[in-house]
Amino acid sequence: MSPSVVEFYQDNVREYFRCQHCALVFVPQRWHLSLVAEKALYDLHENRIDDLGYRRFLTRLCQPLSARLAPHAQGLDFGCGPGPLLAKMFEEQGYTMSLYDPFYADETELLQQSYDFITCTEVVEHFRQPQLMFEQLFGLLKPHGLLGIMTKRVIDVAAFSRWHYKNDPTHICFYSEATLQWLAAKYHRQMELIDKDVALFWASCHR
Repeated sequence: MSPSVVEFYQDNVREYFRCQHCALVFVPQRWHLSLVAEKALYDLHENRIDDLGYRRFLTRLCQPLSARLAPHAQGLDFGCGPGPLLAKMFEEQGYTMSLYDPFYADETELLQQSYDFITCTEVVEHFRQPQLMFEQLFGLLKPHGLLGIMTKRVIDVAAFSRWHYKNDPTHICFYSEATLQWLAAKYHRQMELIDKDVALFWASCHR
């Protein structure tokens, strides 16, 4: 382990470490699932496109993000999963959406384009290489582009010890407010935390 990494928590399943630079809490690679096992768990999810509860859940990102978009903006739902309801919700408002997911919509040519906005709902906690992934995401945005992330946030060790979110074996990265602020500073973005699990990033020149 790097000297910048310290032990954060350990349960009877995995160890969790924390980066002293960016405050990211993460699970070491030795506890990562195989890609086959990871997809098998995703296949059990029941996030249907006609699920009203799921729509309400996604509205907490869709509404504040769409309020900041210009008409006819082009977006990418990164990690859309098998039921891309969020993209449908943006399309209902007149935006153009592309879908990418390494398991369900592996259209890598879409990662050669630029977008006015990108959404990542319940995705970033699955990143095996978070630094590379955020480099990619911010690199896909146009200069005025917005990134909307939905992921639950780390508070402290005591709360983490009781946190159901860490018990999903596909969750290997956990972000605190400090981590999100670090990302904003690194990529020269403004950032707003909305609710307990939504964060928006945008360029300083964006209104």
